[in-house]
Amino acid sequence: MTTATLTLEQASQLAENIRHEISKALIGQKQVVRETLIALLAGGHVLIEGVPGLGKTLLVRALARTISGQFARIQFTPDLMPADISGHVLFDMQHQSFNVRKGPVFTNLLLADEINRAPAKTQSALLEVMQEQQVTIEGKALPVPLPFMTLATQNPLEQEGTYPLPEAQLDRFLLKVFIDYPALEEEAEMVMVVTDKQIGDRFNLNNLQAIATPEQVMAMQTVAADIAVDVAVLDYAVRITRATRHWQGLRFGAGPRGSIALIRAARANALLAGRDFVHPDDIKQVCLPVLRHRVSLAPEMELEGYNADHLLTAVLDKTEAPRS
Repeated sequence: MTTATLTLEQASQLAENIRHEISKALIGQKQVVRETLIALLAGGHVLIEGVPGLGKTLLVRALARTISGQFARIQFTPDLMPADISGHVLFDMQHQSFNVRKGPVFTNLLLADEINRAPAKTQSALLEVMQEQQVTIEGKALPVPLPFMTLATQNPLEQEGTYPLPEAQLDRFLLKVFIDYPALEEEAEMVMVVTDKQIGDRFNLNNLQAIATPEQVMAMQTVAADIAVDVAVLDYAVRITRATRHWQGLRFGAGPRGSIALIRAARANALLAGRDFVHPDDIKQVCLPVLRHRVSLAPEMELEGYNADHLLTAVLDKTEAPRS
């Protein structure tokens, strides 16, 4: 199976194999794994929100291992500087020359851990690399390895010591994924696996196999980008996004990037299902993770206990889908 000759069937099967392999490490959390794969296939970035200890870091490490990719982790803290992320120029006294020291962003999978622990200036250091897949250091643009994907984790905003991400930063993430506590059976299985003849509480990833190469991941992304989208389905995605801009209870809605993200994610969802076309149901299935971080609730709705998902579900219910 070479990079240039991946068929839809091969790409779909490969994606399913990656999903299955990751599930060996991240027990339960099937929706989280699926949505992370959608972001990978669509060439996008994903923001994962959940309290500490639910396996966010484990998910990224497992994904990196299954696609044979380079992996780097940045622990965001209040004193982290932008140069700690992108890199900087150092003067070499011995050779009397300036050398570029590349930062951790020069990798395939970047884990931005607890991104909302750092202030906005440091968070924004990721903007260029997420959008352009390059980093500018001292006026020189340096490309990062491909495929490149940022998986940022954040703690719920009500936790102490967190900063909300700027809207421009949030808009760069294709999906925002929620990770919640596992079910009883899944948690029991997890505890059994992690405590079985093992020192410490770190999950052993040595049993995970490399299913794909970075080149094959890029080939899968090409297959996903080729999946057909009917004009009526594209119109449906745009109508959903536009409806959020004047929906009662939303302070502001999603911009055009929301419509684009809906189509990109829906294509990846169709690929996972083995289809060569986007169905309206693909749009519905990816709508919440695609749009929940691109809209803002009116203060009175937050006070009444509503969240973005409640209102987006209402938008979906009221927006007529095209008939097959």
